[in-house]
Amino acid sequence: MPNLALELGKQTASLGVNSVYGEQQDVDGVRLVPVAISWSGFGAGESPEGSGGGGGGYAAPIGAYIRKGDDLRFEPNIISLLAVGIPFIWVAGRALSRVIRALKR
Repeated sequence: MPNLALELGKQTASLGVNSVYGEQQDVDGVRLVPVAISWSGFGAGESPEGSGGGGGGYAAPIGAYIRKGDDLRFEPNIISLLAVGIPFIWVAGRALSRVIRALKR
Protein backbone atom coordinates (compact mmCIF):
# COMPACT_ATOMS: atom_id res chain seq x y z
CA MET A 1 0.00 0.00 0.00
CA PRO A 2 2.83 2.53 0.58
CA ASN A 3 3.74 2.44 -3.12
CA LEU A 4 0.19 3.42 -4.08
CA ALA A 5 0.21 6.35 -1.65
CA LEU A 6 3.50 7.59 -3.10
CA GLU A 7 2.14 7.41 -6.65
CA LEU A 8 -0.99 9.38 -5.70
CA GLY A 9 1.22 11.94 -3.96
CA LYS A 10 3.27 12.41 -7.14
CA GLN A 11 0.09 12.92 -9.18
CA THR A 12 -1.40 15.50 -6.80
CA ALA A 13 1.84 17.52 -6.68
CA SER A 14 1.05 18.93 -10.13
CA LEU A 15 -2.41 20.19 -9.08
CA GLY A 16 -3.11 23.78 -8.13
CA VAL A 17 -2.23 27.00 -9.91
CA ASN A 18 0.08 25.21 -12.35
CA SER A 19 -2.79 23.12 -13.64
CA VAL A 20 -5.00 26.09 -14.59
CA TYR A 21 -2.54 28.79 -15.74
CA GLY A 22 -0.16 27.99 -18.57
CA GLU A 23 3.27 29.39 -19.32
CA GLN A 24 3.36 32.99 -20.53
CA GLN A 25 3.82 33.32 -24.29
CA ASP A 26 5.05 36.42 -26.15
CA VAL A 27 3.65 36.81 -29.66
CA ASP A 28 4.44 39.99 -31.64
CA GLY A 29 4.73 42.11 -28.49
CA VAL A 30 1.54 40.70 -26.97
CA ARG A 31 1.77 38.59 -23.82
CA LEU A 32 -0.63 35.65 -23.50
CA VAL A 33 -1.31 33.54 -20.41
CA PRO A 34 -3.61 30.58 -21.20
CA VAL A 35 -6.26 29.71 -18.60
CA ALA A 36 -8.05 26.40 -18.09
CA ILE A 37 -10.60 24.91 -15.74
CA SER A 38 -9.58 21.61 -14.22
CA TRP A 39 -10.91 19.02 -11.86
CA SER A 40 -9.54 15.79 -10.51
CA GLY A 41 -10.89 12.66 -8.97
CA PHE A 42 -8.90 9.94 -7.37
CA GLY A 43 -9.56 6.30 -6.91
CA ALA A 44 -7.02 3.62 -6.24
CA GLY A 45 -6.59 -0.08 -6.01
CA GLU A 46 -3.83 -2.57 -5.51
CA SER A 47 -3.58 -6.28 -6.07
CA PRO A 48 -1.96 -8.73 -3.64
CA GLU A 49 1.00 -8.99 -6.04
CA GLY A 50 1.69 -5.28 -5.53
CA SER A 51 0.51 -3.90 -8.86
CA GLY A 52 -2.08 -1.15 -8.88
CA GLY A 53 -2.83 2.42 -9.78
CA GLY A 54 -5.32 5.19 -9.70
CA GLY A 55 -6.01 8.85 -10.28
CA GLY A 56 -7.46 10.92 -13.04
CA GLY A 57 -8.53 14.37 -14.05
CA TYR A 58 -9.59 16.68 -16.86
CA ALA A 59 -8.72 20.19 -18.03
CA ALA A 60 -10.58 22.36 -20.54
CA PRO A 61 -9.15 25.60 -21.96
CA ILE A 62 -11.45 28.53 -21.17
CA GLY A 63 -9.47 31.47 -22.54
CA ALA A 64 -6.38 33.61 -22.05
CA TYR A 65 -5.25 36.75 -20.32
CA ILE A 66 -3.87 39.11 -22.95
CA ARG A 67 -1.57 42.05 -22.15
CA LYS A 68 -0.93 44.57 -24.88
CA GLY A 69 1.00 47.56 -23.49
CA ASP A 70 -0.85 48.70 -20.35
CA ASP A 71 -4.12 46.98 -21.37
CA LEU A 72 -4.90 43.64 -19.68
CA ARG A 73 -8.04 41.73 -20.60
CA PHE A 74 -9.45 38.23 -20.54
CA GLU A 75 -10.51 36.71 -23.86
CA PRO A 76 -12.76 33.66 -23.39
CA ASN A 77 -12.71 30.55 -25.53
CA ILE A 78 -16.43 30.55 -26.35
CA ILE A 79 -16.65 26.90 -27.44
CA SER A 80 -15.02 25.60 -24.25
CA LEU A 81 -17.12 27.89 -22.07
CA LEU A 82 -20.27 26.56 -23.70
CA ALA A 83 -19.08 22.97 -23.28
CA VAL A 84 -18.52 23.58 -19.57
CA GLY A 85 -21.39 26.01 -18.97
CA ILE A 86 -24.31 24.17 -20.58
CA PRO A 87 -24.12 21.10 -18.29
CA PHE A 88 -23.62 23.37 -15.27
CA ILE A 89 -26.69 25.45 -16.14
CA TRP A 90 -28.74 22.28 -16.73
CA VAL A 91 -27.77 20.85 -13.32
CA ALA A 92 -28.38 24.18 -11.56
CA GLY A 93 -31.82 24.52 -13.21
CA ARG A 94 -32.73 20.97 -12.31
CA ALA A 95 -31.70 21.50 -8.69
CA LEU A 96 -33.60 24.79 -8.50
CA SER A 97 -36.76 23.19 -9.87
CA ARG A 98 -36.55 20.45 -7.22
CA VAL A 99 -36.07 23.02 -4.46
CA ILE A 100 -39.10 24.99 -5.68
CA ARG A 101 -41.17 21.80 -5.92
CA ALA A 102 -40.16 20.82 -2.36
CA LEU A 103 -41.05 24.28 -1.03
CA LYS A 104 -44.54 24.10 -2.58
CA ARG A 105 -45.39 21.01 -0.55
